[in-house]
Amino acid sequence: MKIAKFLLRIAGWSVSITVPDYPKCIICVAPHTSNWDFVLGKLAYASVGRKAGFLMKESWFFFPLGYFLKAIGGIPVPRKRGSSLSDAIVAKFNSCTRMALAITPEGTRSRTTEWRHGFLHIAYNAGIPIALGVMDYPTKMIMIENVFTPTGDVEADMRTIKDFYRNYTGKYPEKFSAEY
Repeated sequence: MKIAKFLLRIAGWSVSITVPDYPKCIICVAPHTSNWDFVLGKLAYASVGRKAGFLMKESWFFFPLGYFLKAIGGIPVPRKRGSSLSDAIVAKFNSCTRMALAITPEGTRSRTTEWRHGFLHIAYNAGIPIALGVMDYPTKMIMIENVFTPTGDVEADMRTIKDFYRNYTGKYPEKFSAEY
């Protein structure tokens, strides 16, 4: 915890995490435009004494890096669509007493308006809140101050979430879009 705070401080970042320490939640993280987002996010959450797992494309889980990523909470995401990863994660949430999972709905560091909906399905079906995590590079501020409860209306929920992120800027602003 102290090391994470120290590293963030010397890098000039501030952290404000005011949401409750829910036993189970999804942490929606955006904008996601750089691999540094992962490092900063892990440090920020650790700086307040919390742990979260994360989803990452399976190509990162090669030997020996894969062992490390799994040890710090990594869950590999298959490239092919149509897998039942969302159902598996809902089952995992339902079978454990404590789990926080960070998800970047953009699903890529490249510019896209097509955000993935899986995190909404997971939160709705598992009955858990979504903490809205922000990494705003111009202000060097990492925040998790707002909570969203999914309604089951995926399109309306996604509009609300994208509207929330619209005023924040990633490391590479040209790679971020909160358009629908």
